[in-house]
Parts: sequence; structure tokens; C-alpha cells
Amino acid sequence: MTHVSARRGAVYMSVSAAAWGTGGAAGSLLFETAGLGPIAVSLWRYLLAAAFLLVCVPFPRRFGGRTLLVGLGMAVYQTAYFAAIAHSGVALATVVTMGATPVLTALGSRYLLRERLGGVALGALAVALAGLLLLTGEQALQSRTASLAGLGYALASAAGYAGVTLYSRRHKDDDPGAAAVGGFVVGAACLAPFALAEGALPEVSWTSLALLAYLGAVPTALAYALFFRALTALRATTASVISLGEAVGAAVLGVALFGERLTPVAWGGCVLLLAAVAVLAARSDAG
Repeated sequence: MTHVSARRGAVYMSVSAAAWGTGGAAGSLLFETAGLGPIAVSLWRYLLAAAFLLVCVPFPRRFGGRTLLVGLGMAVYQTAYFAAIAHSGVALATVVTMGATPVLTALGSRYLLRERLGGVALGALAVALAGLLLLTGEQALQSRTASLAGLGYALASAAGYAGVTLYSRRHKDDDPGAAAVGGFVVGAACLAPFALAEGALPEVSWTSLALLAYLGAVPTALAYALFFRALTALRATTASVISLGEAVGAAVLGVALFGERLTPVAWGGCVLLLAAVAVLAARSDAG
């Protein structure tokens, strides 16, 4: 496996975050054009992503413990996030899930992986969390559907994502491409029963097919392949903070495609998030 420098890993992680930021918009459009629910969309994105990656990566000869755990973690945090949205709304689910993820990752990185966190990383984490709160906090506070169940699901989603990040970082010498393919297959298998109950077949049109292809190829296959590759070079906390750039991409797409409006405070949050990501991405010793 070709060695990846920390700086290149930061670039990979930044591209992943940008790609993930488009996934929510693609999913929202699929709800309307394909008649799919959130779990069915997740199932299709994993199945199609596995198919796309298999063009470049051989199918794992066997599903080892790592593959099973990564796939289970991916299924948990995807499903729990959608459950959090159902119970507490998008804004609160997003701020709790994305805010808790780097904190849990930082704690796990320090005490499970023995990775020391420097002052720059801790500062970037604090700035990124402040930016996330400014970007989404107002909508979260205005949520009228908040519930303890929703908060619990959001924290479960954050724990699942942090677990995948930490576990993949610990096993950074494994083949990242095979890990991604195996994770998609196992994740799809976990989601399939729920998706079938929800209704897994899309309403076929050129628009829905194009959206499904995009969702499987860019925010899933490409993003996760680069994510697992980046973890071979970056500390887990660094990767999780850079991934918060996803919130900026999602917010900008919401403005551009869905006519949403951001307050000056929210735009300030975008600037803080991007500043934190830029600092970490620019550091050659980020890993």
C-alpha cells in the first residue's frame, strides 16, 4: 500500500467532507423524486457504493472481524442519525451528532489509541465546535420536536461514527479500499430488513436514477474510500474535526438549491468551521 503523507491525508479528508456535504441534498431530492424513505436511501447508497468501488478494489475474500465491526458501525450511525431526525428534527440531530462526534473521537483517541493532542488540534476542535453551534444552534434551539429519545439517537450516531473512526485508525495498516467495500456490504445487510419494511424500490425516472448514481458514487464510494485512506495518515481527532466541514457544504447547498437562508451569525459559524479545517489541513504534521 502506497504511503500517504499527513498533508495528503488532510486533503483526502477535506474532499470527503465536501462530498458528504452534498449527500443530504441528494437524499432530500430522492425522497421527493424516487419515493424512498431514509433507510432505503441509505441501503441504496451502500449497495451502489460497493458496486462502484468493486471496479477498482477486489471483493474481500472473507469478512473478518474488522469488516463486520466497521459495517455494523456504519449501519448504526446512519440509522441512528435518521432516527434522531425523526424524533428531534434535522437541526438538533445535526448539532448533537456532529458536535459530539469529534469530542468522543478526541477522548477515544487519547485514552484508547494513546494519541497525544497538541494545542493546535485542541484549539481547532474548540473553534470548530463553536462554528458548528453558531451555524446550527439557532435552529436547534427553535426546534419544537426535541425529545430525550432524539438526543439519545443522536449520541448513538455520534458514538457509531467515532467508533468507526477510532477502529479504522487503530487498524490503519489494513487495506482501506477493502475495508470500505466490506463495510458497505455489511452495512447494507444490516439495513436491508428495515428498508424492505419501509419500501426499498425507487420510482424509476432519469432524475431518480441520476441521483442514486451520484449518491452512491460521490458522497459514499469516493468519500468513504478517501476517508479510510486518510485515516492511515491522520490522527483520529484531526480527521473528525476536518469532517465537520461537511456542515458548511450542506448549509451552502441548502441556500443554493432549496432557498434556505442563513443568518449573519450562521455565516460566521461557517467561517469559523472553515478556519479550523484550514488550519488542520495546512499542517504538515497533522498526522
